[in-house]
Amino acid sequence: MEILAYILSGLSLLMSILLLVKLKVLNFALFAKVFAGALSPIWACAGIAGAFISWVHHDFYSVPIGVIGAGMMIVYILRITRDHDGFDTAFGEGWSDTIPTDQIKRMVPNRWSGYLKLKANPRPSWERDVSFWRIPGSERELLCDIWHPSDGYVSGLAYIYLHGSGFFAGDKDFGTRPFFNHLVDQGHTVMDVAYRLCPEVDIYGMIGDVKRAVAWIKKNSTRFGVNPEKIILSGGSAGCHLALLVAYAPTHEELTPSELKDEDLSVCGVISLYGPSDLIAGYEPWKRSNPNRNLPTLTIGQELDPKMRMRYAGRLDILLGGTPEERPEIYRLASPIHHVHPGCPPTLLIQGDKDLLVSVESTNSLYTKLVNAGVPVINQILPWTDHIFDIVLPHISPPAHSAYYDIDRFLGLMLNQETELENA
Repeated sequence: MEILAYILSGLSLLMSILLLVKLKVLNFALFAKVFAGALSPIWACAGIAGAFISWVHHDFYSVPIGVIGAGMMIVYILRITRDHDGFDTAFGEGWSDTIPTDQIKRMVPNRWSGYLKLKANPRPSWERDVSFWRIPGSERELLCDIWHPSDGYVSGLAYIYLHGSGFFAGDKDFGTRPFFNHLVDQGHTVMDVAYRLCPEVDIYGMIGDVKRAVAWIKKNSTRFGVNPEKIILSGGSAGCHLALLVAYAPTHEELTPSELKDEDLSVCGVISLYGPSDLIAGYEPWKRSNPNRNLPTLTIGQELDPKMRMRYAGRLDILLGGTPEERPEIYRLASPIHHVHPGCPPTLLIQGDKDLLVSVESTNSLYTKLVNAGVPVINQILPWTDHIFDIVLPHISPPAHSAYYDIDRFLGLMLNQETELENA
């Protein structure tokens, strides 16, 4: 039993220390950190159990180890689930009164309740591999999955989700089913988009694909019971970068495909989960953290072995055709922070303060710039939290719960929020 006590206490302390570490290189330690945060309630219980077993068996050496480990995990949970005044600042003190009562009943009631119960019945209607655009002159189709309610409660809001993985990798339907089930239970329709990746296309092609998704869901709004004025853009990491850029520059001439020049591509809100907003500021941190930065350069249109995609993830020099020193104008054009204006849609920013891949300083700068432009914006910086915190074990993860809590209320606000968008 003494050995078990040392194992439990040691794991609790090790995982809590791991949360405090700011990684410098992208490796498997990131996933260990994410699991440490997601399983923080388990590690807290492990520390308590280890300390208790040691105390009972009069082996007092591991008691402080377990107590410290459990205590740090409890502090983490309390800090993650602490409320903030972001909604009051952005929307006024009476903001919660504007959310429909039926909507509130379907939201996460607390920032962390121990276990997030996602309703499984009735199951949502899920259409897989729906084509939203065909590349002219080819059989290549862009696909999406459509999730929509089947219990009769339809909010009229559409949530367009763009996956992450550094512009080079990833696909729709990766680790998001619990989240989409949760959104659909609130009556929202989800469009999970598989946009083209680099090196098949560059940043212009990706932005064009996202704008085609916006145009498509608006044209098919009646089919899905969606209000075309209630479209939300969101995603994770690189997907959030695309979401922010499209939301802030819906009509930018250089970033809009020719066939969409006369289309309404505006959205009523955007949610960023650890999305990069300033690619110039983010270039050097990426170089320092990425062990694969010295791989051979690719050209746009070149085929890439699927097994190599993750190794190229984040290669901004390929995506944008050079370094910030070589192509400063394209880095500014592709950075959402340089497209902020008073007509930007309301924005929810969520990120961990220990994020390895996305600069917290850049996110804070985006927040400040949006505030100065008069745009309603909430900036939730989660303490001791790293990248992709919402993907792993969202049912029990305190950081995922806290993010869900704010997302629910932001979407509820957008249902009644009247926002006049100006052209970018």
